[in-house]
Amino acid sequence: MKIYISGAITGTTDYEERFAEAEEKLKAAGYEVINPAKVGKMLPENTTHEEYMKMSFALMDICEAVYFMPGWQQSRGANQEYGYAIAKSMARYFCCE
Repeated sequence: MKIYISGAITGTTDYEERFAEAEEKLKAAGYEVINPAKVGKMLPENTTHEEYMKMSFALMDICEAVYFMPGWQQSRGANQEYGYAIAKSMARYFCCE
């Protein structure tokens, strides 16, 4: 099963490490993981939030589930991903803090 990682990126300095750690755990559990923090690094620096979210939704479209990392509730983008996951009837998994 392909799973997308959702969590706070904007306004954080440790997002690459947090997303990489989540990716490792999910892979160890047998998932195929889509890590948007890795994909987003390939976008131009002037990519807008709206453009980034279009990419995020496209990546979510190839997944069956979304994994929400701790603190996702404080992220504008993760909240949009949560709404998108509900609209698409995707499985949603949450990590405890």
